[in-house]
Amino acid sequence: MSQATSVVTGEVRLSYVNLLQPRANQQGGEPRFSVTILLPKSDVATYQRIQQAIQAAYELGVTTKWNGARPPLKTPIHDGDGVRPNGEPFGPECRGHWVFTASSKQKPEVVDANLNPILDPTKVYSGVYGRVHINFFPYNNSGNRGIGAGLGPVQILRDGEPLGGRVTAEEAFGAAPAPGPAPAGSAVYGQPGAYVPPAAQQGHGQYTNPQPPAYGQPAAPQAQQQIDPITGQPLGGGIYGI
Repeated sequence: MSQATSVVTGEVRLSYVNLLQPRANQQGGEPRFSVTILLPKSDVATYQRIQQAIQAAYELGVTTKWNGARPPLKTPIHDGDGVRPNGEPFGPECRGHWVFTASSKQKPEVVDANLNPILDPTKVYSGVYGRVHINFFPYNNSGNRGIGAGLGPVQILRDGEPLGGRVTAEEAFGAAPAPGPAPAGSAVYGQPGAYVPPAAQQGHGQYTNPQPPAYGQPAAPQAQQQIDPITGQPLGGGIYGI
């Protein structure tokens, strides 16, 4: 890893956080750790260092990846006040920021402000603020040439408003009700009564109870298409954000 291609950011906001557990960008794909980084445009110093690192990675690609060729520079950095490559606008949290995604096959170190490892997953979420070590690198995937962002250690600095609809249990369900006698006919804890579906209670049609999977044979999970946080398009493998 070249120091010329590496950057430690100033304080940034983290989104699409997959730092403690990897996620595959498609079903059957190789899981990767990743995070989308929102760099404030006011942090001119970090932005300039990133541009210098990208240029160093480009020159490295000319000699090591592209056989002396100089293809048009495909930068991984996007303007959060503009639009994604598919023409759709970025989310409101991206306004006033530069946006890019970094990923790695290896699990990055995630530490707090005192460099203590963070193991509590509730401390690492989309919307939190921190600093990120990034290494920019050239790639050549079947003729698709550009610069990618490799994910290094992450330092969590402070909490922020959660992104992606993250709410507390109290926000979701309201305050806990005051304790009182159980309603007549309610089941005693540990002795549930027979479930009567709403449709059967009201006499609206016939209820068919779906059969659960056999013991030891869990139901097959439903495939979930992953979405690239930069392009907004379904991911089909390869580098995030291109």
